[in-house]
Amino acid sequence: MSAAEKHVHDLVGIGFGPSNLALAIALREHHTQTGESIDTVFLERQPAFGWHRGMLLEGTTMQVSFLKDLVTMRNPTSEFSFLSYLRDRGRLADFINHKTMFPSREEFHDYLEWAAAPFAGQVEYGSEVVAVTPVQVDGRVEYLDVVARRDAASGELTTRRTRNLVIATGLEPFLPEGTVDDERVWHSSELLFRLPGLRDPRRLVVVGAGQSAAEVTEHLHGAFPGAEVCAVFGKYGYVPADDSSFANRVFDPQAVDHFFTAPPRVKEMLMGYHASTNYSVVDLDLIDELYRRHYQEKVRGVERLRIMSASRLTEVVAGAGGLRAVVEFLPTGERTALDADVVVYATGYRPGDPLTLLGAAGEHCRRLPGGGLRIERDYRIAVADSMGCGLYVQGATEHTHGLTSTLLSATAVRVGEITRSLAGRLRADRRPYVLTR
Repeated sequence: MSAAEKHVHDLVGIGFGPSNLALAIALREHHTQTGESIDTVFLERQPAFGWHRGMLLEGTTMQVSFLKDLVTMRNPTSEFSFLSYLRDRGRLADFINHKTMFPSREEFHDYLEWAAAPFAGQVEYGSEVVAVTPVQVDGRVEYLDVVARRDAASGELTTRRTRNLVIATGLEPFLPEGTVDDERVWHSSELLFRLPGLRDPRRLVVVGAGQSAAEVTEHLHGAFPGAEVCAVFGKYGYVPADDSSFANRVFDPQAVDHFFTAPPRVKEMLMGYHASTNYSVVDLDLIDELYRRHYQEKVRGVERLRIMSASRLTEVVAGAGGLRAVVEFLPTGERTALDADVVVYATGYRPGDPLTLLGAAGEHCRRLPGGGLRIERDYRIAVADSMGCGLYVQGATEHTHGLTSTLLSATAVRVGEITRSLAGRLRADRRPYVLTR
């Protein structure tokens, strides 16, 4: 066992996307403010930092204000704010003149890369976590061994031992059950990686009614002027996202407190009321642009953008010459067969199940009556007395903490709460702090 594997960390983070990047910043600022260093290492399966690279489409913008960056809601004076990034890049005045609260997705990704760069020494990129093993001392789990694969070809494994764990593996692309496994059937998250191999398509089918589906439809319609783009979804039309001022209060920090303490019936009610702020909805400007194109094509008598609403894709058959997609019009049951070059499923994402990674350590976790993990207010999984380690999660907490669990809106505040909780646990352990590597 190497020296690194023998070392006991205060915290190991699984994943290094925006959530754990924000946590790394909060931990560093905690050290600056208090002098306490929390020894942390992050394990990230990607070879370098990246966030939804496959959907960094030209012209797309963020759907949250730049003020809801990695730090501002927690520490407005942080050197890691979006405004600090703009100053460092020499674009602060230019951005102000742009008169927008919503930067392009490409620019925000550049901000995230800029913020991640100073933490390269704390992140082991290219490390896919394959197991978490409990280490018992006198019958109680006091440590966790986090096992990661560093080289897929050789199967080389490394182990990092820790007193606490934070899981932030992000969202996983969702495909409907029974989706055909074929190189011409994509999830929208793969779009920019797949497009370079597409040559002179005749027809492209996009499935889904949310923001990603609308963005993919617009992009394909513009990128391939000789192709027909068929948008298939069950609604009569794209539904605008509710980003009105009062509705946005559901993403306020105090709304997490309200949701967490609410009875199950009220939680369910609030989720139903405010699903239109996040799920299967589209920015109104994009809806208007797609309708404009659709109408203009009707005027010209050549419909290249087909909106197949109140419909569902019932079947996809892969053949040597392409795909055969069958679309059913729900009100009548009428079916239309489409020969297509590509089918893109813009069917969203699902949070990963932390128990998939925790393995035997998951046996010490407590559950709610409905079967979901019991998560404490500080984003720590409730555990049995037999577990002495802290197990924190970022992203799989919608059932306990509300709509903000997978969104940037509450990230800055959330990581501050996790940092305070973690620091308090380490002080209570009366173990000396180890300087961050």
